[in-house]
Amino acid sequence: MTFDELKNHKELILLDCISGSTAYNLNIKGSDVDKKGIFIMPRQQLYSFTQNEQIANVTNDEVYFEISRFLDLLEKNNPNILELLATPPEFVLFRHPLMNLIKSEDFLSKLCLQTFAGYAQTQIKKANGLNKKINRPLEGERKSVLDFCYVIYNNGSVKLTQWLSDTNYMQEECGLATVEHFRNVYLLYHQTQLNNGLYFKGIVSGVDADDVQLSPVPKALEYMAVMSFNQDAYSVYCKEYREYKEWENKRNDLRYQSTLSHGKSYDAKNMMHTFRLLNMAEEIALHQQVIVKRADREFLLKIRNGEFEFEELLLMVEEKMEHITALYQKSALPDKPDIQLAENILIEIRTEFYKS
Repeated sequence: MTFDELKNHKELILLDCISGSTAYNLNIKGSDVDKKGIFIMPRQQLYSFTQNEQIANVTNDEVYFEISRFLDLLEKNNPNILELLATPPEFVLFRHPLMNLIKSEDFLSKLCLQTFAGYAQTQIKKANGLNKKINRPLEGERKSVLDFCYVIYNNGSVKLTQWLSDTNYMQEECGLATVEHFRNVYLLYHQTQLNNGLYFKGIVSGVDADDVQLSPVPKALEYMAVMSFNQDAYSVYCKEYREYKEWENKRNDLRYQSTLSHGKSYDAKNMMHTFRLLNMAEEIALHQQVIVKRADREFLLKIRNGEFEFEELLLMVEEKMEHITALYQKSALPDKPDIQLAENILIEIRTEFYKS
């Protein structure tokens, strides 16, 4: 089943809600309107090879969970699922009567400490990742293998590119041979050392090469230099460059410019959600209730507006985590939800729905 097919068969939708910043009471000018919901597969599909656990539109701002997947995640105390179940009434567009069988208070447990805190840690990593991308941009032409090669030269070492410049050689005119027992260390030769129409293959095969290459070398030939290739550093660079370019292509420019404007070099929206999640975890421990609509809007928007230093926020997170951990240790919440309850509800919902 596709997203469009689900929209054409609305009788399969059990819950349809406005979610995200609007439901959190954290929307500002330019905020997207997200939707989440629950659906049930047609009975015929349930018995077929084709199963759909989750359906979303192209932009992924409308997501629907199949009832089995929803209950599975609910039993794991997934924050997104608990929030969906506790959506404020004014943002519930449709709610099937069968949804009354599912009550969030029946599933809340001490697992919420690790799930909500785990999501919060993910938001911190994203915020810190943006900090790194802003302050260490990987712009300009992509580096090549040659930029990670070094030559022993003048009682020290220099970059291969510098050595080639100093000697007026081209990498295409050079050849490499391995040195036994030395990883990524090579003996380097030059075309001027050859005769009889022999040629070296070059240090790399081309600009897109991801490793050096070896050449046949006559046995009696003396090497001109010793070269090393820092392959580990090159691999790390390639990974970071790829991630940077993916982020650059996918980033939300409005959100990025907002981050630049407050001058803190971290993703303030991610940090706002960090504290939203931690505050919600605290409320679950204290009140056994998931509160989606945020009364702490003013404080959270201050974070989004970049009114705190990143290090200051990290200290606040640490203090908050200590406090919440102590609350959960004393809480009367069960250690984990009742799996059998979730299974019984799933059976009852399917039985009743397919009857009609």
